[in-house]
Amino acid sequence: MYSLELINQKIESAIEHLDLNAEPKNLYEPIRYIMGMGGKRIRPALVLSACNLYTDDIDQAIPAALAVELFHNFTLVHDDIMDNAEVRRGMITIHKKWNQNTAILTGDAMTVLAYQMLAQLDASILPIIVNVFNSFAIGICEGQQMDMDFESHAMVTRDEYLKMIELKTSILLKGALQIGAIIGGATKNDIELIGEFGRSMGLAFQLQDDFLDCYGNSNVFGKRIGGDIVSSKKTMLSIITSDYLDVKSRNEFIALYNSKTLPDELKISKVMEYYHVANVKQEMLNLVDLYFQKAKRAIDLLNVKAPRRDVFYQILNKLVDRKS
Repeated sequence: MYSLELINQKIESAIEHLDLNAEPKNLYEPIRYIMGMGGKRIRPALVLSACNLYTDDIDQAIPAALAVELFHNFTLVHDDIMDNAEVRRGMITIHKKWNQNTAILTGDAMTVLAYQMLAQLDASILPIIVNVFNSFAIGICEGQQMDMDFESHAMVTRDEYLKMIELKTSILLKGALQIGAIIGGATKNDIELIGEFGRSMGLAFQLQDDFLDCYGNSNVFGKRIGGDIVSSKKTMLSIITSDYLDVKSRNEFIALYNSKTLPDELKISKVMEYYHVANVKQEMLNLVDLYFQKAKRAIDLLNVKAPRRDVFYQILNKLVDRKS
């Protein structure tokens, strides 16, 4: 049984040994660049950890872990283009360091490399793993489109928002875990449970992210407090508030939230007053805990010996009980 630290060491070593020195240089160098940025490596760690629930031979899952990490970083490259972001993990984004066309092609190539990694897996389980991989790949695209569509909506419903973040965030965590469990030899029931763990954990993670945007410490969170409010980004906080208010107050709040003319600090202050009235802070804490408990219950039900679950409790606590 491997500790989370040893699993992360295996992942970093595998990434360092990726063969990305081919030509043309301007295709492969950006891939080396983003893969070398670091990050939490949560998704590949989930692949290996899920495999380790059922076997100590986790090296067989390394190609799948690399495939998941390559695909995740591909989505970041394209997200940065769509957001016109200048910085990623404290470093210049690829489309700014090189150019937009190079960044698009880099992302495309990373997708192909991810499938090349999957092709190294045992042929007997490859079809089901490819199905899981394709499911989260198209799901992420659907979630991204929903998020972009929300920009033109005055407000969205709770169900719409939860569906969007499930696709954008949870589905990849769920898929990474299920792929690792399949490789490790899990039963069908455990594959479903480990998927529910990932889904609920992902929802708790994103809701916690929404919460920290308004109630976190900017020095710890690493982002400007109230950034979502300034950009009129639909979050669960704005949805809870909208649902709480009467019709007149709701219309006033929505107009305020979608305003593009108010000075940033004034807008943040006014919106936070509405959040206080709607008791959003406690509502969000309750909602995060709801999904945290759902994720924990899924781990508890897995048909494995208790000590093997410890890594998952560590991951869950690290992801949700965070300040950044």
